[in-house]
Amino acid sequence: MNTANTVAASKITLSELMLPSHSNFSGKIHGGYLLKLMDQIAFACASKYSGCYCVTASVDTVDFLNPVEIGELVTLKASVNYVGRTSMVVGIRVISEHIQTGVKKHCNSSYFTMVAKDEMGNNVKVPKLILSNMEEVRRFYDSINRIENKKKHKELEMTFDYKSDEALKNLENFNIEISENFKNE
Repeated sequence: MNTANTVAASKITLSELMLPSHSNFSGKIHGGYLLKLMDQIAFACASKYSGCYCVTASVDTVDFLNPVEIGELVTLKASVNYVGRTSMVVGIRVISEHIQTGVKKHCNSSYFTMVAKDEMGNNVKVPKLILSNMEEVRRFYDSINRIENKKKHKELEMTFDYKSDEALKNLENFNIEISENFKNE
């Protein structure tokens, strides 16, 4: 196995024509189908980079920015943006293209955390990441920031007392109604 690898060595592009069988009830391409494609390219990217079988550990921030239409060509581009000891963050960008007009839309960007595994299912150390330009450095630091923010959010969830009087009073600021059964509890 390589001890270091470049971002360029991880890059994968996947294009697929969107068919009626991929659509939802409103005639747009189903978000779940796009997520499936994103998971596939994340697997391919991480496995190509690490030389190992990889599994999805988490998916961060999938915002559907623009709908994808039946008949459009969807292109997913992925690269490893960050590596830890056994994990990698794969950045994915999804673009749809109207084939006749050539008009392209950015549909979403997402980040998949993938973990390298051996034949027995144990975590495996991944190669160091060789950064070759400032864009790769930016993406690496953006990944670090997302990881740190995720840790802070998890700590906040663990320490937040939703049963406190202050937290319950704060519910009045939201578009909810407290049932009588709850009030009498």
